Amino acid sequence: MAVEPLVLDDDFVPLTGAGRTAPSLALLARPRSAAEAAGAVLRRGPRGAVARGRGRSGGDAAQNAGGTVLDLAALDRIRGLDQAAGLVVCEAGTELGALARALLPLGLQPRAGAGPWTVGGAIASGYGTGVAALELLGADGESRTVRHGEPLFDATVGGLGLTGVVLSATLAVRPVETAYLRERTVRFRDVDALLAHWTGGGAPREPYARARVELAGRGRAFLSTAAPVPYAGLPRGHRARRAPLALPSFPGVGAGGLRPLPGPARARVLPAYGSGFGPGAAFVRYRCAVPEGREEALRGILALLAGRRSPARGARHARVERVYADGAGPLAFRVRGWCLGLDVPAGAPGLGRFLDVLDERVAAAGGRVCLAEDARLRPALLPVMYPRLAAFRGLRAALDPGSVFRSDLSRRLGL
Repeated sequence: MAVEPLVLDDDFVPLTGAGRTAPSLALLARPRSAAEAAGAVLRRGPRGAVARGRGRSGGDAAQNAGGTVLDLAALDRIRGLDQAAGLVVCEAGTELGALARALLPLGLQPRAGAGPWTVGGAIASGYGTGVAALELLGADGESRTVRHGEPLFDATVGGLGLTGVVLSATLAVRPVETAYLRERTVRFRDVDALLAHWTGGGAPREPYARARVELAGRGRAFLSTAAPVPYAGLPRGHRARRAPLALPSFPGVGAGGLRPLPGPARARVLPAYGSGFGPGAAFVRYRCAVPEGREEALRGILALLAGRRSPARGARHARVERVYADGAGPLAFRVRGWCLGLDVPAGAPGLGRFLDVLDERVAAAGGRVCLAEDARLRPALLPVMYPRLAAFRGLRAALDPGSVFRSDLSRRLGL
């Protein structure tokens, strides 16, 4: 395949995902308003444009070699709050954790979750929970309001920035009585015991649940669950009783199993979603989904990860979550069943071949890899994992016939 020559100048900067494994150079635009974002799209060169949040995803979806990348960090304003309707409107560069901290004193929490991701980045990566509508900038420089349930909305949630630039979003909020969750952790001897518990009568009812499975050692599993604490559930004498919605100062689990809500104390509800390999270390983030009823396939994948010669053992543990509903869009990653993720040092010998084998196992089980975290999937497996791929391509062709919105990922996978 011929390589396109690129003539770059000092305005081009190197960009990469969180894993730092596939850097490329792009012209970085930093719009401070919707009008400036539209201008950057209209002035893009022949290599097109794509939006970028904070570069938290592990793959190359927010990169555009030789083209334009719109850094939306400056579009971080909260435009309005309707407490009666339970809705907040904020710009795409708003960090969900910052939004959670702003809403907490009002006794509210965004349903979309809270963390170090921007609103636009979360939507493009497939997190559409609690999103009622969004303002989408098209290839023609015009913006439109897209509402939940519309085909374009479904294609944009998880669409990796290829349907347009999300400028703002209307998010649902929910009431909270305190700034705390109560966390519980249960240990299991192995994956079989964990899955038996999780699929049986002892299935956790709490809204937050994640398991860690050891990939070395005894292969034990640890299931952590957490639920919001009402005011009456705070321990007697706890300082939070005087100011239940004040920002907690401690990052971890405190007395009585209390943990801050996601966002307010800049801490995640469950074990951190980071590589843990030290600052600057390159890693590959592998995230896949396996449908409900294919638990044997999930066990087989975990056994492969924990094998004596597995290059994934450097990850130390894998994360497992249960998913209760399919995603709506043609590129939606969510599958009713199970989500498995891990971060592996990029330099692990034989890692590329090993992950190719994992891809085959996942595809054979009717599952898929998360494109927002991917930088290496073989294009031949894409239509197998995403059977509605043709519908996405058709919508894109009608909406953006000139393929204005492009990325390293879209070129690599032929999106």
